[in-house]
Amino acid sequence: MSVALGVNFHHDTAACVIVDGQILAVEEERWSGVKHNRIRREDYLSAPDQALRYCLDAAGVTAADVDTVWAASMAPPPATGAWASTEHTHLARLLPPPLGARLHLLSHHTAHVLSAFPLADVDRAAGLVVDAGGSALGANLAGRERISGYHLTWSGWERVHHALPSYDPAAAGHLVRRSHSLGHFYRNLAVRCIPPGDEPEGSMMALAALGDPHRYRDHLRALVHLGDDGHVRIHPPLGSYDLDSPIFLGGQTWSRDTAAARSVQDRADLAAAAQELFEEAVVHVATHLRRITGSDTLVFAGGCALNTRLNATLAERAGFATLFVPPAPHDAGTALGAALYGWCFTLGHPAPPAPIDAAWGPRPGTVDTAALRTAGHHVTTGLTRDEVIHRVAGLLADQRVVGWVQGGMEFGPRALGHRSILAHPGSQQVRDRVNRLKQRASYRPLAPAVLAECATRYFHGTVDAFMNRTALVYPEHRERLASVTHVDGSARVQLVAADHGAFRDLLEAFAQRSGIPVLLNTSFNLKGQPIIRTARQAVDAFAVLDLDALAVADTLIVRAGVPAELGTLSAL
Repeated sequence: MSVALGVNFHHDTAACVIVDGQILAVEEERWSGVKHNRIRREDYLSAPDQALRYCLDAAGVTAADVDTVWAASMAPPPATGAWASTEHTHLARLLPPPLGARLHLLSHHTAHVLSAFPLADVDRAAGLVVDAGGSALGANLAGRERISGYHLTWSGWERVHHALPSYDPAAAGHLVRRSHSLGHFYRNLAVRCIPPGDEPEGSMMALAALGDPHRYRDHLRALVHLGDDGHVRIHPPLGSYDLDSPIFLGGQTWSRDTAAARSVQDRADLAAAAQELFEEAVVHVATHLRRITGSDTLVFAGGCALNTRLNATLAERAGFATLFVPPAPHDAGTALGAALYGWCFTLGHPAPPAPIDAAWGPRPGTVDTAALRTAGHHVTTGLTRDEVIHRVAGLLADQRVVGWVQGGMEFGPRALGHRSILAHPGSQQVRDRVNRLKQRASYRPLAPAVLAECATRYFHGTVDAFMNRTALVYPEHRERLASVTHVDGSARVQLVAADHGAFRDLLEAFAQRSGIPVLLNTSFNLKGQPIIRTARQAVDAFAVLDLDALAVADTLIVRAGVPAELGTLSAL
């Protein structure tokens, strides 16, 4: 038996164990209840204690059984140049002694790109990582990883591109370092477009579809220079972490404090210009990587790879035949990348099979039904899998909103049919209700899950199993898919393959009843909280969100006031 462990100690804290080729991976936020797990300890974000315990227990191994331990480095670059050993000492103390003694570090961007390459099922690829910032690049003047390009093969890889800082003179002979981070660029504009209370980047991506990029296009283009050999230069303060300095654009001052006072259209126009330029800049870098690597495949990771509109544009315009984005391209995915490094390149094993799902976490457990019955809800336990599927299909066909908690919890930021809220795809009223229940901005779209073999009938564009890119809904189907079609005709599509499990069977049952092989699928969570993990959390969220029904393993709860017969076989 061989065991590799990967750990991410920073935000989106996570652990991943690979044992005999099987992946187990979870995020600490699902236990801590703190979204992104931003909990500091010893000048670092905390170790994924609960996530690590789950992975080891589920794998049936102890800490002593682990052969190799890897984690992404994120230490700032001190002038002494001793950053690696200092960080290693700190991080090793956060693990149980047998694991801390075996801990090795690799760069943050390397962990990102290796969360993708081994799972892409190719012999070679160009790799691209774009985020706010990663590991120190060495000497203090070199700054951090911001934009990294790789040439990846199974015999090894090399970094062939990175964005270096620039320097401006300051007082008394000092230099001011200027970062050129596209991750910071996008976030700095997002916090000035999106009022507090919503996640800035995801909301700005959605808002951009409502805007006219022409209004602010020239103003933003003056601040971003796309140079030879894929280089990107961003005028300060947009390329560095600066959420507070006012920015003057289009005759207006933009700041976090003014976002809520601006009209939706004004903010949407800036969002549209920012999204357009962001896409252009990333395609600029990717096109350079295509030229120098000669690869037909691009693997893309880092926080910016969560931008599904960007991913669709990369697939279309960067010149690669194939784009692969992993199920967790954000920082949690560095735990997966670190584990895959240990498994494939330290222990020398072949990569695990290319995934069609990311249900690498725990099952929900059982429901305590006593309080539910007391509250007047209709509760049925001990159902077979087929009974659960057909009863829920009937509820969904009647345009009811259903919590769906089945099988292992997903790894990554998106529900893929295991910890989901599901609804009919063809009703704008249902879409508006789901957004109200989840307290989301009304302009934010909801995603469709589709039977894989039916995708090209409804959607134009290449999509994947992890909701990693958008496609266009064909105009003749937009009314039938009204609740999952964005204002610009796009949708963030999830392909559901034949061996996806109960969710696949539910889609098939719903298609038989409705004639539509598509469901609205959004994450099962309360606003500002992580996706739920357990049956108890599902029941609590069911009550707060006022869902019509909840299916947890073999138990179906139909809310008091909803006709109980909708959740019975006699109604089918």
